[in-house]
Amino acid sequence: MLAKKDRSTEQKQDGLIYELARLMAGDFCNRQQSDADPKNYAHIRIFFRPLPWEFFSGIGFYSEQVYDYDLWSPYRQGVHRLVDQGDRIYIENYSIKEAENYAGSGHNRDILLTIPSAEIERRHNCSMVFTKEKEMFRGSVEPGNKCLIHRKGVNTYLVSLVELTETTWVSWDRGMDIDSHKQIWGSAIGPLKFKKRTSFADELP
Repeated sequence: MLAKKDRSTEQKQDGLIYELARLMAGDFCNRQQSDADPKNYAHIRIFFRPLPWEFFSGIGFYSEQVYDYDLWSPYRQGVHRLVDQGDRIYIENYSIKEAENYAGSGHNRDILLTIPSAEIERRHNCSMVFTKEKEMFRGSVEPGNKCLIHRKGVNTYLVSLVELTETTWVSWDRGMDIDSHKQIWGSAIGPLKFKKRTSFADELP
């Protein structure tokens, strides 16, 4: 009887990871937001593309953020590993050595498949923690204010909030001064609001 219960719990947790992964896998853009307020919001694309199972022996993603007019020059690239934490999912974040060699992997899977797992470095204290709320997943940086980023000559910690549904991705990244806790970088107006253009869920392992 105990074995049945354990297996049921395991299936539920596996299902939660896959459900979040299915929502994440896609090409997102904020064109509607940018068209409505071009002064404050550039037209941005975000790609979250599944990595082969062998990369992490689990579910992982490559991501990149680009301006829509220049898809081959991402201003942010990363690798992410989904980790089961019971009633929540941790997403570990990694930087890529010589990331420019893999630019375009978000929209060109042939390039993505050349990313070597040995060429990534863990960004400690920068995991995102996601929980499910009805049909939505909400995520934020792990507690502690220890995801540090040096920008504009100031040491800051990252505050990141994400809301994810079947068709939308809303995110708000801000850098806060580690001493004064005043905002140094990031949108002062509000979050970026993306809509899914294409799903990559069929590429999940």
